[in-house]
Amino acid sequence: MATNDRWQEYLDAGKTWTDLTRAQAEKVVSDLVKAGDLQQKRAKKAVDELLERSRKNADELRKLVRHELQSQISALGIATKDDLARLERKLSKGTSTAKSAPKKAAAAKKASPSSSAAGA
Repeated sequence: MATNDRWQEYLDAGKTWTDLTRAQAEKVVSDLVKAGDLQQKRAKKAVDELLERSRKNADELRKLVRHELQSQISALGIATKDDLARLERKLSKGTSTAKSAPKKAAAAKKASPSSSAAGA
């Protein structure tokens, strides 16, 4: 259960840096201005920078999670949509080849008795 708690902590921390709203960014910047760590004239730019960083962090987190999921699925041997589509194409080619092979064999049999009758 401790692992789940730690996982939840990571998710919460990631959410903090990826779901930053404009109001939250403005609050952070306002606190920095009040504390004297940021000049008032730079506040709007700082808010925009925080929001942009939040969007980039969200994109990076999505990429990381997607990559990890793909790795885990691959390790488990679970077929992907691409794997299934490739197999479907392969099977449909095999089916069309298999259907045409009996027709060719039947045509050859029909030609065979008439050619032997013509030779007799």
